[in-house]
Amino acid sequence: MTDSERGRLSPRLALARPFQHFFHTEASGGVLLLVATAAALVCTNTGLASGFAHLWESRWGIVAGPFVMQKTLGHWINDGLMALFFLTVGLEIKRELLVGELAELRSALLPLIAALGGMLVPAALFLAFNAGSSAARGWGIPTATDIAFSLGVLSLVGKRAPPSLRVFLAAFAIADDLGAVLIISLFYTSALSLPWLGGAALVALLLFALNRLGVQRLFPYLAGGVLLWFCLLESGVHATVAGVLLALFIPSRSGLSEELFSRVSSRILASFDQAEGLEGHPILNPGRQRAVRALERVLSQVEPPLQRLERRLHPWVSFFIMPLFALANAGVAFAGSAGGAIGSRLFLGILLGLALGKPLGIVLAALTGRALGLVRYPSGMGVRQLVGAGLLGGIGFTMSLFISGLAFAARSQLDQSRLAILAASALSAALGVAWLLTTARVRPERR
Repeated sequence: MTDSERGRLSPRLALARPFQHFFHTEASGGVLLLVATAAALVCTNTGLASGFAHLWESRWGIVAGPFVMQKTLGHWINDGLMALFFLTVGLEIKRELLVGELAELRSALLPLIAALGGMLVPAALFLAFNAGSSAARGWGIPTATDIAFSLGVLSLVGKRAPPSLRVFLAAFAIADDLGAVLIISLFYTSALSLPWLGGAALVALLLFALNRLGVQRLFPYLAGGVLLWFCLLESGVHATVAGVLLALFIPSRSGLSEELFSRVSSRILASFDQAEGLEGHPILNPGRQRAVRALERVLSQVEPPLQRLERRLHPWVSFFIMPLFALANAGVAFAGSAGGAIGSRLFLGILLGLALGKPLGIVLAALTGRALGLVRYPSGMGVRQLVGAGLLGGIGFTMSLFISGLAFAARSQLDQSRLAILAASALSAALGVAWLLTTARVRPERR
């Protein structure tokens, strides 16, 4: 392929890049999550424990005249940075609903039904152990699946896992995230402040107006998102919900039609080819520099704001925010109250809810949907692959840790829940890999 041909392909490759690297980014981020978790456990159970705990309790804030806003570092991570995590989750959900596996009803039904079963059965199993106790508030903990960890573990299976299984697991986990966001919004809120909720509603209307007016620049939306986050923070609704709400208003439409983009980019690339470059440094030619800058402007116009923001956020969320969250929240002191957690109803409810309830709910829901003729398994995927995906669905981790922090204030319950989440996630990962490594790939079904 000539340099000119590679240049002509690059704009289209640039448009597809966020989708092509989605799985790679999530899987790689899972490795960092594992490292951060190990570091948190080491720091919490060694001589570093006191300083490590003090770090997250140190207060940071903003002081501007009469305005004072101070929180602990742990709160800034859980209430602030995690809003960007939820913004990314919201963008992924919106993309999947528009152009992904959830865009068409028949394609969306399998992961949606699987996600529903994967939330109801774990919650019921947890309540079977904890109904009527103070721990019952944690029923939402085993309903979540960690997409980064699950895809990271699935990558260990290699070619034993068909591509359709990877797509199904991602779509199911995203649908599961949507359910987790709804659970947090509806069941894990404190006393509500109507004036601040009204302010949040006004900001949401402003964001809606920006979308309807066709504003393509990201800055007005992000500025409105910060204001929305602050209003929800003061309202009693968990502030991270602002991330998902903001994602709903980020435009998914391109500012430049495909036909116009094709014509304009072709002219620019032709001018690039016609400009004579300096020997050994062709890009230093002023004509080619102008062509490159023009092509950059055209690419920024044709790439929808939703896709552009997701592409920019994904590395930060996967490689910085989620590992930092794990570092701040995954530390469990084994010698403390968590040491006697094994056997407690809270521990067993979470452990069995994730490691048993998740795969059971996913598989039963998918089998029921197929028996009723509502769904059809994708090519290369059968019941055994479905079971493997269900086992990996028991890796709760990030979202489960997040919900546990909302559910429990008592340190003993928080430590017990964290220990159960870590144990269930490790068990689910081991069982999922072992199962899929012994599972033969199925032949594609004839359509």
